[in-house]
Amino acid sequence: MSDQPLPQPVRGGAGGPDVGPRNVAVDRQNPDLLTPPATDSGTVPNLRFSFSNSHTRIERGGWTREVTQRELPIATELAGVDMALEPGAYRELHWHKEAEWAYVLNGSCRIGAVDQEGRNFLDDVRQGDLWFFPKGIPHHIQALGEGVEFLLVFDDGGFSENSTFLMSDFFVRTPKSVLAKNFGWSVDQLSGLPEKEKYIFPGEVPPPLEQDRVVSPTGDVPRTFKHRLHAQAPQRFPGGTVRIVDSTNFAASTAICAAMVEIEPGGLRELHWHPTDDEWQYWISGRGRMGVFASSGVARTFDFQAGDVGYVPFAYGHYIENLGDEPLVFLEMFRKPRFEDISLAQWMANMPAEVIADTINLPREMIEALPREKRPVVR
Repeated sequence: MSDQPLPQPVRGGAGGPDVGPRNVAVDRQNPDLLTPPATDSGTVPNLRFSFSNSHTRIERGGWTREVTQRELPIATELAGVDMALEPGAYRELHWHKEAEWAYVLNGSCRIGAVDQEGRNFLDDVRQGDLWFFPKGIPHHIQALGEGVEFLLVFDDGGFSENSTFLMSDFFVRTPKSVLAKNFGWSVDQLSGLPEKEKYIFPGEVPPPLEQDRVVSPTGDVPRTFKHRLHAQAPQRFPGGTVRIVDSTNFAASTAICAAMVEIEPGGLRELHWHPTDDEWQYWISGRGRMGVFASSGVARTFDFQAGDVGYVPFAYGHYIENLGDEPLVFLEMFRKPRFEDISLAQWMANMPAEVIADTINLPREMIEALPREKRPVVR
């Protein structure tokens, strides 16, 4: 039994006790759903879904689970996959119609790809690194000696990881006579081909990177598919840090951009919105809440913790507040090459002070004291 008092849907003199039946554990995780702030109003679609509520596909060598538009209907622009591979295991050679952006959560792996001109790419990525593969580019992932867990993000909310184009499945669905003719083999040599897709399967830990490299006659890909996000110097603000990665510093990532935000205890991701694109979030550590303003007097508050996915339709005003006693870390991702947001405070500070003061009934001096530069995280 928890020593915490039983949460109840009571606020001031309104509401009343819920005597059950009820799921108390879920109520404790979502206090702003059980007892919303008085500022909440109207109906906003659900903007939160936890990977812990997703179906897990378990294979020899690893597992995977996803949050798509099926699980979170509002999430039309981006979908996400949480995947783990045992040491040496493969996410098999494949390609898909969507671009793939990835963040390494734990461990390390080797990634490889070949583009439409035969130029190749092979490199190792570790915790805090990113990769990006454009749509249609064939690639694979293989865990190194410590195993790996990573987040994949695709530029289509309806995408499912179970619907990729797999090399093994391509071979299964092609007559052996055609395969033999294509590769210059004999049909007899093809008796050991897989009988079905392999998807995730065990393997040996790969050798050192230099031993694995293949020299393509057309050279390497012109823009690396890897980016070391944690090696990137963060922007520091009172209340936390921000690292933005988009096509300006990760040139290959032309379809998806992101910001990694770290909010200190008591800090706030400022009131803001994104002018052109929906925001897909992945919460890495800590706990907090997000308040969303949907216009027309409509607003709602959601609670989040590690492993959750959040979603904010474009132009919805919102904030994220750290409610815990440790840093709150999450990713904001967008289906576009460049990161953009509009700061409420910066807008107010860069307009005539009397316009703002007259609108919100505050003294002009308070508006004039606002900083004119953007501060994405505040205390």
